[in-house]
Amino acid sequence: RLQEKVKEGNLDPREQLVALEAQRKDYPNGIPQCGTDALRFALCSHKIQGEDISLSLSQVLGCRHFCNKMWQTLRFTLGVLNDSTTPVRTLEETTPLNSMERWICSRLYSTIVQCEQAFEAYELHIVTSALYSFWVHNLCDVYMEYVKPVLLKQNDRPEVLSNKDHISNLKQATSSVLYHCTSLSLALLSPFMPFITEELWQRLQPFRPEALAQTSLCLQLYPRSAHLAHWYFPEEEKDFLLVQDVIRITRFLRAQCGLTKEKPVMWVVCSPSQAQTLLRFGSAVRTLSRISSLQIYCPDQAGPLPSLHSTPPPTGCFIGVVDNTCQLHLHIEPRKAVVLGQDRKE
Repeated sequence: RLQEKVKEGNLDPREQLVALEAQRKDYPNGIPQCGTDALRFALCSHKIQGEDISLSLSQVLGCRHFCNKMWQTLRFTLGVLNDSTTPVRTLEETTPLNSMERWICSRLYSTIVQCEQAFEAYELHIVTSALYSFWVHNLCDVYMEYVKPVLLKQNDRPEVLSNKDHISNLKQATSSVLYHCTSLSLALLSPFMPFITEELWQRLQPFRPEALAQTSLCLQLYPRSAHLAHWYFPEEEKDFLLVQDVIRITRFLRAQCGLTKEKPVMWVVCSPSQAQTLLRFGSAVRTLSRISSLQIYCPDQAGPLPSLHSTPPPTGCFIGVVDNTCQLHLHIEPRKAVVLGQDRKE
C-alpha cells in the first residue's frame, strides 16, 4: 500500500524509483502496528513549535515498547501483591522505611510537581518526558531491581535475613510502596494512554486498600502533590545522585573486566560525607552493582566512623573515578586478574 501511494502521486518516474527504493529500505515490512496509546503518547511527546509535527515512526515504536514495559511492571507488581500475606496500606498510612523507599517516594512526588507545572504552561512534552523517566529509569531500572532480591527471598544481607520480623515489615512496606507508585503512575499517564492505563489499573483494584466500589480510572481524581507531601525527601534525592554515579562506574568496571556472574569486593575511597551517604544506601549499591561486599575507606577522616574500614584497598585493583574525592577499587581474585591480563595481551 505504501508503494501504491507513491505511484498515485505526480512524481517524475525517476523520482518515483528513488522514493520506492527508500521505502523498501526504511520499511521492508511496512509500517508496524503500534496502537492508539503509543501514537497518542508519541504525539504529545513532541515540542510543538509550529503548526506541523514531523512524526517519527521510531519514536512511536519506542512508545509501543514503553507500553510493553508497563505490562511487565504490572505483572511484577501483581506477583508481589499475590505473595503478600498482609493487605496494602492506604496512601496516608504508607510511610517509607528505608532510604531506597524514601527515594522512590520522593521521586514520585517530584514527578507530580513537575507535571503540575508543565500542565499549567501547556508543555505536554515535559509531562510525558517526566512520566516516562520516572516509570522506566526510577521505578523499573532502580527500585524494582533493588527489591527483587528481598521479595524473592534471595537477599544477600545477613543483617536482614537474621531477622524474620524485619523481613515481614520490609515486605509489607515494599508492597504498599510498589502498589501506590504503580497505581499513581497509571493515573498520571491516563490522559495520554487511556486504554492501557485503564486495563492495568482495573487489574490492581482487587488489592485496593480503600473500601470503595470499583470504578473507572478516568473518574478518579488526578494525583496532586498536596496528597503526597509526606513522601517528599529532598535530601534522599540529592544524596542518591552520588549512589547512581557509583553504581554506573561499578558496572562499567565489571564490563571492562568481563565479569558476568562473579560478585567481586569493591572498595570506595571517599570523603566522610560521601561515606555516610554510601552507608545509608549500602544495600542498594551492593544489589544494583552486583558486588559481594562494599568496603569504605576515608583517608582524611578526623576520627573513627562506625562501619568504616581503617585499612586502604589492596593493590592490583581496577580503579574507577567518580569525582576528585571518590574512587572505586574493584578487587579481582588473582587468578581472574591473570586471565584478564592474558586476554588484553592477546
